[in-house]
Amino acid sequence: MKLINRTTSHGHAEAFAAKVRIGIDVGGTFTDFIVFDVKTGELQRLKISSTPKNPSKAILDGLRLILRRLSPESIEFIVHASTIGSNLFLGQLGLRMPKTALITTKGFRDVLEIGRQRRPELYNVFFMKPKPLVPRRLRLVLNERIGPDGRVIVPLQEGEVHSIVKLLRSEKVESIAICLLHSYVNPVHERKAAEIIRKSYPEAYVVASHEVDPEYREYERTSTTVVNAVLMPILTRYTLELEEGMRRLGVKPRLLMMLSSGGVVSSRRVIKVPAATIESGPAAGVIAAAYLAKLKGFIRVLSFDMGGTTAKVCAITHGRPILTSEFEVGGRTHRGRLIRGSGYVVRYPHIDLAEVSAGGGTIAWVDEAGRLRVGPYSAGADPGPACYGRGGLEPTVTDANLVLGRISTVLAGGEIVLRPELAMKAIREGICKETGLDPIEAAYGIIKLANTEMARAMRIVTVERGLDPRRFTIIAFGGAGPMHVCELAEDLKVDSIIVPLAPGTFSALGLLLADYKYDLKLCLLKPLSKLDSEEVESLFRSLEDEGREALLSEGISEDRMVFIRYADLRYHKQAYELMIEVPSPLTSIDILRHRFIEKHKEVYGYAVDEEITLVNLRISAIGVMEKPKLRSSPGIERRPAEAKDYREVYFGEIHDWLKTPVYERNALKPGHLVEGPAVIEEYDSTTVIPPDWQCVVDEYSNLLLRKSR
Repeated sequence: MKLINRTTSHGHAEAFAAKVRIGIDVGGTFTDFIVFDVKTGELQRLKISSTPKNPSKAILDGLRLILRRLSPESIEFIVHASTIGSNLFLGQLGLRMPKTALITTKGFRDVLEIGRQRRPELYNVFFMKPKPLVPRRLRLVLNERIGPDGRVIVPLQEGEVHSIVKLLRSEKVESIAICLLHSYVNPVHERKAAEIIRKSYPEAYVVASHEVDPEYREYERTSTTVVNAVLMPILTRYTLELEEGMRRLGVKPRLLMMLSSGGVVSSRRVIKVPAATIESGPAAGVIAAAYLAKLKGFIRVLSFDMGGTTAKVCAITHGRPILTSEFEVGGRTHRGRLIRGSGYVVRYPHIDLAEVSAGGGTIAWVDEAGRLRVGPYSAGADPGPACYGRGGLEPTVTDANLVLGRISTVLAGGEIVLRPELAMKAIREGICKETGLDPIEAAYGIIKLANTEMARAMRIVTVERGLDPRRFTIIAFGGAGPMHVCELAEDLKVDSIIVPLAPGTFSALGLLLADYKYDLKLCLLKPLSKLDSEEVESLFRSLEDEGREALLSEGISEDRMVFIRYADLRYHKQAYELMIEVPSPLTSIDILRHRFIEKHKEVYGYAVDEEITLVNLRISAIGVMEKPKLRSSPGIERRPAEAKDYREVYFGEIHDWLKTPVYERNALKPGHLVEGPAVIEEYDSTTVIPPDWQCVVDEYSNLLLRKSR
């Protein structure tokens, strides 16, 4: 393991400046670090193997290496994307589900188990719903009642709460979720119950629904509250252990964490709403891609992140990724689509992306019918692909790329040495014996199947959203993304690709490009005809005041605050609402009506003359952070690049094996032209350029790939 250092024009390594920021992205295979020098604008990168059973170990190991080059006092802050939440619900070894209880209103004990009528397997009569996170004996009730208008119907009896606390103590419950009926309108009973429990049972973690999801729909609110309660002890312990490990290294900066929505907040805030970080890892790469799209002036881009375990795709238009307000954690996916009803509902904003099991470590196998298959299982970081020589025996996508000559035998600056003979052996024994295929045919078949899965994910976020992929530019990153992207582009008929600088650690860069963000909401459930703009404007301002206080507590000055308003609306008695952006200030209630009608036409193709209900008001309170500025070289002159080596690379049945020039990415300067076929190698990734494609290095040292004919 070593840190890739920047050099001066004389080739000597420079020391770090007095102030740096560090982004840390924990993946299933590698943990990536980006070090940003605030004074010079230089970015440095480090890539080490992840430690899935204890993610903080890889983080601290990496920081230990980085501290060989800088003093702990020079670190301004560290931004971290956590995977521990999703790992818990996916059943990762070494993570124990804490004992959790639910307190709810009498008569609603089984809401969590009844859920919604969503059947992931419609025709499977033996289908079983996901096991409730709280067993029935720990779902306890209070004889209280608040009406839908917020009026107290049955007062809360404090003695009942004390009796429940005694029971929970005897059961040694670690975490408690409180979700009382209609508390999104009037949380008076929830507040009192939470106050009593926190005072009389201080060692337990307590989460009240009005604190984490003040919105109607009992099942979704209950599920979100319970998921937060389950995660709170785990993420709290993880964060405290990580901070303690950092302190032992002498590092005492702010620790920020990425949210699923693409913003960051301090670690002390995250542990209050841990479910908001479940999809934080994939969000980081999308934020980096959105930043690059704005920098280059692209209106429509596809963020394509292929790492060691999965590939993730997101559509970005006008510099903004698409957000959704609900997802399911611990559920199953089928070819990039989330299978509704297979997991646990969480109601937090998150970036809408499609994810497939097609990473470098994805395992290829032969099914009972003798067909070659790829995924969904991964070799991960331990033992990793067969060619790593760490005990892995099953062939993976990385093994296939190595056999086809697409990657070198040396990765990560010499830290990982690949063994082609082990890759060939795994493919022969795992695939060829069962199928009768030639090893090269088998390896290329693995690549084509992985590409098919990833192309399907790209169609999910474009074609199935009413978008034409041919009008998009693909931003390809991750350790394996640039290796596969040209073939994917040909499948989708996309003729423009960007491979950013340091693609293998690009997601970690996204952590340093994110802004502080707080998402706040208020449930109204009132007809538009009974509201006026002054009333709604006042409610928006109260939400903004709350967001302003949160940002001030993070040290954000008011001149760096931005507030974006949204509203959820639906037709009266319609099942689901649509979210629209709202101008500030709101001068007329008709603005909401007109924007909703336009949105309804866009989504459903029609609009009707019916009463419209305003369901929720939302704001995103954003604290704009200073961004790393990528260096540019304007006025570049196009000229051919010089290859460092040549090797045989397989490009499919049409082109077969070709003697292919190999280029060193660090030697490519703005204006350099590379004609395909070619391979461009760098510390954290490899770019494969097929015949009929060409590459130009732009003013920011990105690789711009286009079809040459």
